[in-house]
Amino acid sequence: MSTLSEDQLQALDTTLQQAEIDYQSLSPMADTGLAHDHVWIHREGDDWVARLPKQSQMNLPPAENLTYQAACYERASHGGHTPRLYGVLPPSEALPRGALLVEAIRGRLAELPQDLPAIADTLASLHRQPLPRQRPPLLAPKSPWQAMVEEVSQQAQWLSDAQLPSGIHLRIQQELDLLPRTLDDAAPTLISFDTHPGNFLITDDGRAVLVDLEKCRYGLPGIDLAHTSLYTSTTWDLNSQAVLSLEEVVGFYRRWQAAMVTAPEITLPSVDTLIACRRATWLWSLTWCAKWRAQHLHRQDDERRGEDWSAELTDAVVIDHVRDRVEHYLSLPIIEHVHSELQCLQTAL
Repeated sequence: MSTLSEDQLQALDTTLQQAEIDYQSLSPMADTGLAHDHVWIHREGDDWVARLPKQSQMNLPPAENLTYQAACYERASHGGHTPRLYGVLPPSEALPRGALLVEAIRGRLAELPQDLPAIADTLASLHRQPLPRQRPPLLAPKSPWQAMVEEVSQQAQWLSDAQLPSGIHLRIQQELDLLPRTLDDAAPTLISFDTHPGNFLITDDGRAVLVDLEKCRYGLPGIDLAHTSLYTSTTWDLNSQAVLSLEEVVGFYRRWQAAMVTAPEITLPSVDTLIACRRATWLWSLTWCAKWRAQHLHRQDDERRGEDWSAELTDAVVIDHVRDRVEHYLSLPIIEHVHSELQCLQTAL
């Protein structure tokens, strides 16, 4: 169910009218995530979706957050596998965090493993794009690998506040110590940084559309590949859970590599780099789980300044699901399961 109040829906209605945007009706969509509320905008000809931020996962104030997200949609749309951006509703008294207006995609949720080839093609369409001269406002660190390691390290500071058993804390630290400090072939591309399977819709023609774009940056494509196919991603979403076999993961990587051949100017990452990205992405997820575990009982930020993981912002059913996943991923058997897969992939890729 949606967590949007009647007042919030009325505020969107009023703002759309003031912006002279024609539409027929508004339908709140089910609350399925921690970062946005969504409203289907019924229009004559083509429907839109309003994305109303609950917070900024990039820890940005409202106006900057909208600018960043708009750039994500604009840049990614050149690949033809993401929704088009139609407009931005700036923050106001009625809509404190504003909203993005994007193309409404009609499709079903991704199903694994059968939709992995389509998802691999979609990721390649993103990663093949030429790098622009002007990369801001999107993040574009000089060393994408070093930036990823630093982000994981910053999140790892929450391990001490997450009240984890000492053995779990130690085991995660051991995995953190395995991250290489440098990578020789870490060339950046446009990446989503949030490609878990629940963020894809499959259209009637079999195309995978990546619908959730707010963390894009110029980074390492191996991060997207990992985020799509790691256990901590494929078992995250309530409606598209699957545990992939080693052969299915390898096939997914191979499909992506084949799709990238049409961009010969891009040097494909080595196996060592792909494995390093996979470990880093997994550890990013684990340290995020620790951060959420430490923060989700906080009261919501009434000033709506940036990042806010308060459970008050999201439907209780979703919070229960997230809590279940967080505890599962931070358990020793699952940590050992993913560690073992990483070792096997090193020789299988």
